[in-house]
Amino acid sequence: MPEFEYSRWDGTQQFTPQSADNIFDQLSNYMMDYGENVLDMLDQLQEDNPEILDLLLKQGYIDRDEDGKFMVTGKGVKRAETRALEDLFEISRKDKLGSHETEYRGAGQTVHEESKPYEYGDPVSNLNMHETLKNALYRQGGGSPIHVGEEDFVVHDTEYQTSCATVVLLDMSGSMMRYGKFGQAKRVAMALQSLVRGKYQGDFLQVVGFYTYAASLSERELLYAAPKQVSIFDSRVRLRIDLDNPPAFVPEHFTNIQAGLQFARRILGRQPAQNKQIITITDGEPTAHIEGREIVLVYPPAQSTARRTLAEVRRCADEGIHLSSFALIEDYFYLGLVNFVEQMAEVSHGVSAYCDANDLGNMVIDSFVGGRKKRRVVG
Repeated sequence: MPEFEYSRWDGTQQFTPQSADNIFDQLSNYMMDYGENVLDMLDQLQEDNPEILDLLLKQGYIDRDEDGKFMVTGKGVKRAETRALEDLFEISRKDKLGSHETEYRGAGQTVHEESKPYEYGDPVSNLNMHETLKNALYRQGGGSPIHVGEEDFVVHDTEYQTSCATVVLLDMSGSMMRYGKFGQAKRVAMALQSLVRGKYQGDFLQVVGFYTYAASLSERELLYAAPKQVSIFDSRVRLRIDLDNPPAFVPEHFTNIQAGLQFARRILGRQPAQNKQIITITDGEPTAHIEGREIVLVYPPAQSTARRTLAEVRRCADEGIHLSSFALIEDYFYLGLVNFVEQMAEVSHGVSAYCDANDLGNMVIDSFVGGRKKRRVVG
């Protein structure tokens, strides 16, 4: 047995009570994996440790809604997103995070040491005064006063920093609960939200969860989200769901990548950004697809589902959308998924990668950065 030695507290040691920030960070960390259900535990916390709950309420991280249920406030959501980004870069990157740049020159935010002659439309704020005055002196042969003409103007060269519209497709099927995959994928999506809010305010970012259906997720809804519970356990499934007259019970834990892509394509179609991209995070081959006004649930995965999903991939690519697909792989069982995301990349001329949950963050951030640089020409 291990032996422990204790010393008597003499009153000189400093005691630091746990802060509301740390308590909320622990709470939000649980919510990454288990979603909104964690909030139900706060009623028990109020009975056992009311002072802890008071800290969270006073600091404005949680509140009660009109029905008296606990909810995470906007301040709490923003902190969870910021922490997700900080944790991601602390673990996977040590280099400085900066603005994404492109190889295209033009009006932008990044000022270079190089200069170029002024052209009509260049911002006067980028005027290189030193070079401008030197040109004027050279032209007039010295002396004072210096007469500056339009032909003397020189401006700092800049890089064009393009805005981008991005949809992150997040798999919410039942299998995402295993190995902490959903929690890690959700952290990455929330880190992207923090990154866009802090660095790329001109960008558009929307997270869409896909399962049997597909639905957009607000920032709070993403924090609350959890994978759909497996509700049928048959070894073979062939079901058709009438979208206009659905039954009372619909199993939601299937993987409908086609619905997610279709939803994302419609969202991006309304965005004016020059660059558009879809980042898909999934751990399974598609097991659901759309036929007219029906959703077809198929397990084990079928070629008919794959064909319809790849047809939607092609539609996205034809509209100039850059696609990146990430397959969360845990063992050899997922080799079919690897083949499928490679087919997605081949059809769309996009990016495919497979990794485990711990490597996902770095790869998705890199893909987001790279996707912002691509100018796609349609037609």
